[in-house]
Amino acid sequence: MSMFKVCRKEIEWGGRTLSIETGKISRQADGAAIVQYGDTIVHCAVCASRTTPDASEDFFPLTVNYQEKSYAAGRVPGNFFRREGRPSEGETLISRLIDRPIRPLFADGFNNETQVTCTVISYDMENDTDIVAMIAASAALTFSGLPFLGPIGAAKIGYVDGKYVLNPLPEEKAKSALNLVVAGTTEGVLMVESEAKELTEEVMLGAVNFGHESFMPVINMIIDMAEECAKDPWPVPEIPAEVKSVQEKFTKDFGAAIAEAYRIHDKLERQEKLAELRKAAVESLGDNEAEVKVAARVLFSIEYDTVRGEILKSGVRIDGRDTKTVRPIECEVNVLPRAHGSALFTRGETQAMVVATLGTDQDEQIIDDLAGEYREPFILHYNFPAYSVGEVKRQSSPGRREIGHGKLAWRAIHPMLPSKEEFPYTIRVVSEIMESNGSSSMATVCGSSLALMDAGVPLASPVAGIAMGLITDGDKFAILSDIMGDEDHLGDMDFKVAGTAHGVTSLQMDIKITSITPEIMETALKQAKEGRTHILGEMAKAITSSRNTINENAPRITTIQIAKDKIRDVIGTGGKVIREITEKTGCKIDINDDGIIKIASVAQEAGEAALKWIQEIVSEPEVGTIYDGTVVKIMDFGAFVNFLGARDGLIHISELADRRVGKVTDVVKEGDHVKVKCMGIDNRGKIKLSMKRVDQATGADLDLAKEEAPVAEETSVKEGE
Repeated sequence: MSMFKVCRKEIEWGGRTLSIETGKISRQADGAAIVQYGDTIVHCAVCASRTTPDASEDFFPLTVNYQEKSYAAGRVPGNFFRREGRPSEGETLISRLIDRPIRPLFADGFNNETQVTCTVISYDMENDTDIVAMIAASAALTFSGLPFLGPIGAAKIGYVDGKYVLNPLPEEKAKSALNLVVAGTTEGVLMVESEAKELTEEVMLGAVNFGHESFMPVINMIIDMAEECAKDPWPVPEIPAEVKSVQEKFTKDFGAAIAEAYRIHDKLERQEKLAELRKAAVESLGDNEAEVKVAARVLFSIEYDTVRGEILKSGVRIDGRDTKTVRPIECEVNVLPRAHGSALFTRGETQAMVVATLGTDQDEQIIDDLAGEYREPFILHYNFPAYSVGEVKRQSSPGRREIGHGKLAWRAIHPMLPSKEEFPYTIRVVSEIMESNGSSSMATVCGSSLALMDAGVPLASPVAGIAMGLITDGDKFAILSDIMGDEDHLGDMDFKVAGTAHGVTSLQMDIKITSITPEIMETALKQAKEGRTHILGEMAKAITSSRNTINENAPRITTIQIAKDKIRDVIGTGGKVIREITEKTGCKIDINDDGIIKIASVAQEAGEAALKWIQEIVSEPEVGTIYDGTVVKIMDFGAFVNFLGARDGLIHISELADRRVGKVTDVVKEGDHVKVKCMGIDNRGKIKLSMKRVDQATGADLDLAKEEAPVAEETSVKEGE
């Protein structure tokens, strides 16, 4: 077989052509594939180090990099350097999306450094790049000869008018109540990521099963190609002989003590005891360097078997709970005096302080991706400092974990937010994890819901989240509600479900084994619903629904609609008018091209002043209406008065006072504040005003008073009769 044999296959999938090609491009990589779906094309290359890792290494150094090239969509990067820079949030999230289903499928013992690079080289604005990239990674790994137990398939599922849709197009997405990505092997599902509009557990499970069935043709195509063009398989390193001997020693001398340590309920106390045992175990090996190197991996194996075996045997977990019990919950709101909304959510040894801030359109996040630039009015940031787990680490910018957890919480909350028309604010939520022992992303969901309701954001329903775990051994399995950190680390599944009392809003699942059955998934969803309902009940003790008004520290936004041809008058030449309004009132003012103006201010008086100012600019004078005005110019025949924004009108000398006036300056002078009545507008737009028809003290219309006087006199006569 030629090393560079070109192999290409295609199928019809979801109404479009999906093709995979290998052997033509990137031939020096261990594996490469180009996948095309519609006119979206992703190239993937896989390389692994030939250096045999040290026996002490029990971590698989896999790196997945997904990158988008602007040329793929016919665009130039929108930054100063005009070239792609650090990964965007979207690229980071898709890198994680690819990593999660492929990582569990590498053979045990294979720890060579491996890199998977997926590059979007063409984007047609219709077919999503994430699914294409996952398929490309699967194909490249399968063709590479690396000990990868795939291939995997992936699909995106929508739910439109009660029917599942495979790889929905943009117009279908706009109507869909579901955005779900599912990946797995022929055996079952490995990964799920989704956002939903309060769908039932049955609908969500149906979507996962539909997706699994839908990507089977893709897996079969990759298998067919691999039979023709896959490279020779790499040998899987054998487990060092010293591992067995150390396993026997540690099990005999420390197995019981480790089991006893895992019965300590307090996390820090348990960690201290385990650290002592690990140190003693390593010291017991003396100067045997080969055995010392494998000590850490053996200890992990013993702890892994100990915890899992105890849960399957007795149903009792590390902290003494049964499999369904949720840890104690405490909820507080309005914990920060100056924040627009704040909450402290504590569940066991996991705690999140969540803060909500309301802003204007100017605060929206501007996102530049392959589809073009757009603005996002809802932002959620998740921070996980080292002190939350009692560690000392260098503080760095948010990593993939922080970005991923933040987006998961974003998906859970987003379906319950009001529309921009209902609530014209930019919303930023920040979750600070104060302490962590598992499920900090779900604590963020609960805390975000509480903080938003505290801020007066009208959520459709409160949202809660719970993380589920799984322990399996052959046909035996145990599903764990509200997992701790150790249960996540030593378990087979991390299954996170968020939603309201009415349905699911987000679901994320990662499997560490080759797959799980539909039965396990159905049981997990049912148990998660019970846990979510309990958590919502605990949250309701702090706040049951959104406050009727926003926090006094938040900006008040007033929205008005003006005619499009008046926009220039409000902005003024070079922005002079709008700048003057903002400087003098202290308000933020946003003007859209369609004539919608939003005025934001913390002080009510400032907002009212800016609103009145703008209304005066855009209003047209009405005959018979009385206005406040300022004399701006004196002439022999009368006075010009500025009375409605920038509009001036003339008070003829005969309309200055209810008497003969010799000189205009006998009645008014420049700068005087007067009350005037609009008497008419001629065909040239000239405005005629009158002072004598208005009571200058009260602003009363004297013409109206004269008309009403006879009516009052007639009535009094009739009453006298």
